[in-house]
Amino acid sequence: MRKSIKDFVKVCSESLPISEPIYEFGSFQVHEQKEFANLRPFFSGKKYVGSDMRKGPGVDVILDLHKIDLPTESVGTALILDTLEHVEFVRKAVEEAYRILKPNGLLVISSVMNFPIHDHPYDYWRFTPEAFKSLLKPFKVSYVDFVGSDVFPHTVVGIGVKGTVPEDTMKAFVKKVKSWKASQTPSRYTFSYFMRLFTPPIILRVSSKLHTKVLKTFWHK
Repeated sequence: MRKSIKDFVKVCSESLPISEPIYEFGSFQVHEQKEFANLRPFFSGKKYVGSDMRKGPGVDVILDLHKIDLPTESVGTALILDTLEHVEFVRKAVEEAYRILKPNGLLVISSVMNFPIHDHPYDYWRFTPEAFKSLLKPFKVSYVDFVGSDVFPHTVVGIGVKGTVPEDTMKAFVKKVKSWKASQTPSRYTFSYFMRLFTPPIILRVSSKLHTKVLKTFWHK
């Protein structure tokens, strides 16, 4: 769980109609993140179910996104956060999420684009904003945004609503997302920007390899 994604979930929980039960797909919390990765406080007083492919902290039930063992129209809100890159048949997973959502149910998704390979247990995909828009086409209302460079973002987020959302609610949500995005996107003219301008390419390559190794070591779903 990345802090940026946790902050995005907070925006969703405070801005969008959240109905029950709430299912988080990919809820396994690694040892170092048992408290940090817990999203339940954002949905206090609501029925919250954590699911994953394996047992462990944060997991209440084992479910497979390719074939979710839940009745049609039985879920109010579905969260699939930094998990879709590990799902082999992504479109099938989103179709299943759509199936289990109640009328006006909400789907919240996030994933990476510019990020090193990280196996949990396998890493299949990278998503552009347009890819998320395509995945969310079955939903009557959808919204997609990203964080990072306009031509190579590192993170893509989106929501889909299986029904309608009041116009003023959606406008307020988008406004909060833009504020969230601004808080996550550093100014172009940062120290690292000028370093790239004046640092010899060979040093940049070595630095990039070290950065990738660190990300792989400390990345947790």
